[in-house]
Amino acid sequence: MAVITSLIAASGVIVTFRPDLLTSGVIVDGPPASIAEPNVEPADNPADEPGEGLMSPFAGSPAEDYADGIAGFAMPEAKALGGLSKKDVANGLERTRELFGAAFLDRETLMGGKPAAFAKLLPPDLRADFLGNLKHDDEEGPQYVLRFAPGTAELATDVIKVRGRTTLDTFKEDGRHGVKIKLNHLVVYALRRPGRPETTIRLVAHPIGSVLLYRESGRLVVWPDPWNPSTTPASCDTRDAFVHPEFEDSPRGTVAPTGPPRDPYELDKDDSEGCAASQGT
Repeated sequence: MAVITSLIAASGVIVTFRPDLLTSGVIVDGPPASIAEPNVEPADNPADEPGEGLMSPFAGSPAEDYADGIAGFAMPEAKALGGLSKKDVANGLERTRELFGAAFLDRETLMGGKPAAFAKLLPPDLRADFLGNLKHDDEEGPQYVLRFAPGTAELATDVIKVRGRTTLDTFKEDGRHGVKIKLNHLVVYALRRPGRPETTIRLVAHPIGSVLLYRESGRLVVWPDPWNPSTTPASCDTRDAFVHPEFEDSPRGTVAPTGPPRDPYELDKDDSEGCAASQGT
């Protein structure tokens, strides 16, 4: 069962989704597909976009210096490890980058639509389970992907900021062995209420997870563990498959925060449990 964890700020909360571990893997039969920039369209009104003479919505925050989009999901150099060849590890890293990009940068997915970009990277049996689980309107929440509740928000700019690290390790588990790709990133969105530029806020997502690479029946398997993304500011009063951003004029939630406020831009903070206060974004 997924566990929902929330960080509540004065203007919002962090909600952490902990989806179940998938029971199978992504089988890579050939080179991974090329990576495209996130499917994010500019706002309807170009005047709302940062440009000459206009301040970026990330200005004055740590995210101002983060990489743009998929460039922020940098992968380490591939090397032979855990019984896998350098080519296997390179293919696994590329597929992992694709999965993270589809989970956190795809426009259709972010706006609450069908996460087709992520689902197509999964084999047919996992794809059916993944899409089926997204239909549950309960506390399980979304698995792997981040989706804002439809109609609650829109992207204020076509830029999404990303910072983090990816490391390689080896693993042995259930008779399998190979490479574990460990991921820890911050993804920062500029959001606003639909059609209301004056409500623009920054929302920080903090996905942490891993991907297992191993060979089975002669084929390379890419097996994603839960990303465990937390988000702030977002409501912790909801129990559905979406993130509900909290704006300055949002009604206050009923769940009280605990502990001292934590920095949402701290990459090494533990978001695994509790409902703790957060500093502003």
